[in-house]
Amino acid sequence: MKKIQIDPITRLEGHGRIDIFINDKQEVENAYLVIPELRGFERFCEGRRAELMPQLTSRICGVCPVAHHMASAKALDMAFNVESPKTAHLIRELMYCGYIIYDHILHFYFLGGPDFVVGPQAPPEERNIFGVIKKAGVDIGKEVIKHRAYGQKITEIIGGKATHPVVALPGGVTKPMTEQNCKDIKEMLTSCVQFALKSLDLFNDIVIKNSDYVDLIKSDAFRLEVNDMGLVDSDGYLNFYDGKVRITDTKGKTKVEFTADEYLDVIQEKVVTYSYVKPTYIKDMGWRGFTEGPDSSLYRVGPLGRLNAASALRTPKAAKASDAYFAAFGNKPVHNTLAFHWARLIELLYASERGLELVDHPDIMGKDFRTLPNKPGEGMGVVEAARGTLFHHYKVNEEGLMDKVNLVVATTNNYAPIALSIKKAAQAVLKEQDLEDASTEGKLNMVEMAFRAYDPCFACASHSLGQKGYSVHIYDHKGKLRVKI
Repeated sequence: MKKIQIDPITRLEGHGRIDIFINDKQEVENAYLVIPELRGFERFCEGRRAELMPQLTSRICGVCPVAHHMASAKALDMAFNVESPKTAHLIRELMYCGYIIYDHILHFYFLGGPDFVVGPQAPPEERNIFGVIKKAGVDIGKEVIKHRAYGQKITEIIGGKATHPVVALPGGVTKPMTEQNCKDIKEMLTSCVQFALKSLDLFNDIVIKNSDYVDLIKSDAFRLEVNDMGLVDSDGYLNFYDGKVRITDTKGKTKVEFTADEYLDVIQEKVVTYSYVKPTYIKDMGWRGFTEGPDSSLYRVGPLGRLNAASALRTPKAAKASDAYFAAFGNKPVHNTLAFHWARLIELLYASERGLELVDHPDIMGKDFRTLPNKPGEGMGVVEAARGTLFHHYKVNEEGLMDKVNLVVATTNNYAPIALSIKKAAQAVLKEQDLEDASTEGKLNMVEMAFRAYDPCFACASHSLGQKGYSVHIYDHKGKLRVKI
């Protein structure tokens, strides 16, 4: 059996490779997403002071520090049996909107979007932000830089730092909002709404009006029918920061809704030998392998999964954009993997609109912004990271030190769907004539597009030693194999 290897895979956070196996009939037999790095972040959190966790876990990743910061703070709220005041809740969610803004801009324009804006099989040196600027215009490039900076500035104003915030702690936040803070943030969010609308127009002009791109999005190669998961509020509307986690089936029907402290009753992780990331599945259905369809126990998270799982979007412009999105596919849920990019831009608009609602809230500048914690115990926190549902689970001892930490991150939740998406894309895209010369670079990039749509972050997803899925080869200076372990 032959093997084609894409190593390293590109435009993502972390490291990984794709191994594609070719059978004797010159067909793609299977494809694997291999994550060879191990962070094991939970283990070196043990023994730390609990109140340091929101800062410590934000260092897991430079792309999603706010998500870990907030999931950690919410886990500590529960662990210390304390509820944050309303003002603190509003401040936390407002900062979270800033994070979603800069993260979604980063992925669409720098990481995933170039495959569409520039072209799936364009030369690799052009599939980047510079190629996007060349195709869409310098003015768009300036707007991208400005509004991504706005998202980070909102995080900095509220969180103290643009990348690794220090504002959230058990029971609330460290400081209140000022009138000037609100004024500055409101101006930036107003501009972000317009930029999100322009981004949707750009997507419509370059992608939706291009029949070849639409055919690609709707093709079987980039279609995967699994369950969907995302946070929803008490009315079933999308919410990034708070609410219950909802899982819907392949027809859009709600299977279960659960709170953070019930996550172990609903989802389960499984160890695989070839990767440090553990795929997850719906526990009561049992592990049914890397399969899709109505009987699959796998689920998808992130923008595509969230829009599918939520009943609707609460803000008016994003709700209208969401309606157009589902109308274009003629159904809900949408199972087209490449539709992640469109869904991500709708969420960019939602985060901007939602931020405006929060900054205008009469309690946003309240002075009651922290409740003192009680005796420590066990706590779980859940938020919607930009790339999907994120769980933090802590056990804190009587001395306030961390006894146990478990993180189930967005890319862990998405790992199995990503692997399936890669396999389907490889089987559809790589034909016999391509395999003779180990395929073309453009074809292999189309396989990478299947994982890139999920906006994966492998830096914080890897935490399983599992079974021995690796070997060590030691060669001497002449290239002779001396030791194999």
